[in-house]
Amino acid sequence: MVAKGPEVVTCGEAMLLLLAEPGVPLDRAVHFRRSVAGAESNVAVGLARLGHGVRWLGRVGADPAGEAVLRELRADCVDVAHAIVDDHAPTGLLMRDSHAYRAIDVQYYRMGSAASRLTPEQIRPEALEGTQLLHLSGITPMLSPTAAAASRRLVELARAAGAKVSFDPNVRHKLGGAAQWAQTAGPLLRDADIVLAGEEELELLTAQPADEAARELLRGGADEVVIKRTDHSSTVLTADGGWDQSPHAVPVVDPIGAGDGFAAGYLSARLRGLHEDQALAEAACVAALVVQAATDTDGLPTAAARDRALAELSNGSKGGDAVYR
Repeated sequence: MVAKGPEVVTCGEAMLLLLAEPGVPLDRAVHFRRSVAGAESNVAVGLARLGHGVRWLGRVGADPAGEAVLRELRADCVDVAHAIVDDHAPTGLLMRDSHAYRAIDVQYYRMGSAASRLTPEQIRPEALEGTQLLHLSGITPMLSPTAAAASRRLVELARAAGAKVSFDPNVRHKLGGAAQWAQTAGPLLRDADIVLAGEEELELLTAQPADEAARELLRGGADEVVIKRTDHSSTVLTADGGWDQSPHAVPVVDPIGAGDGFAAGYLSARLRGLHEDQALAEAACVAALVVQAATDTDGLPTAAARDRALAELSNGSKGGDAVYR
């Protein structure tokens, strides 16, 4: 008898996060809080807390940072049995400060990291057996040519396993210019069944207005395209129509990680068979919870906490505007 696989598989770079004390610029900060960050691992944690079986694939170094990453993911019930520990390269490091209403200074130390040494040969078919959904971001293929090839192999294996593919570009300009992003991440955008992209990301990757790009992706085979608007509202487009969701007015503590929370909320709803408009509502709710807490994952809710927040937000909320990133 073959063991049932996880509902969702993600693959990417999980890094050690050093978060400066709130409100203090990075170059002046003395006290830092240690946590774990990474687009795909954030989504993995978000889905696991919402009650889904999730497996994270990736590479970390044989160092204290790598041990901390794996320990934190295990603590949130994310399966890391297929993760690789690299004896010859370090775990990536991310340092940033935290401000509610001004630009955040983010510094990455990921060049030559264990994650950048991911290769297609290290992706085993059994890692995706039985899964319903593979979730990727554009960050992983931008780490290195071999990581890009590994991302393509993941899509191929997901297709062979009968799983859908969701993709969030998660454009980070420090990893490359617009042309490189379009060349490397653009094909994955077109391979996805579910696209979760910012308005400006769609325009960058396709050289078209976001709504036009979404319609083209649907004609190309995507099932649904979610556009995160620059005004923090969102839209989902399918062959059957479109639905909009307004942002929630909540007090912002730290805006980073909201996009990953949005993805976790949306994918959770779709995995549970909810309609696209209900999925948008849950996505906006989870994102609103994330921005009210420090670090990328502190605000990611359990299913019960999400349901309570949905009820409260439906009655109207108070505070500032949530910022989705």
